[in-house]
Amino acid sequence: MGRVVLERFPAGSPRGSWPAEEYAAQRMREGVAAEVVMDLATDAYLVVVRPREARSGH
Repeated sequence: MGRVVLERFPAGSPRGSWPAEEYAAQRMREGVAAEVVMDLATDAYLVVVRPREARSGH
């Protein structure tokens, strides 16, 4: 299973990962399980969510 990218933030920003962390925190307040990861290939912070996994027996 992959992840869905909600937003990208350049790693070279003067504020570092803060914009991505703030964006993820806002999504979490809205009930979205967002997290920040670093994409080394593009030198960017990504705010991602994991697809919900199907629960057996429910």
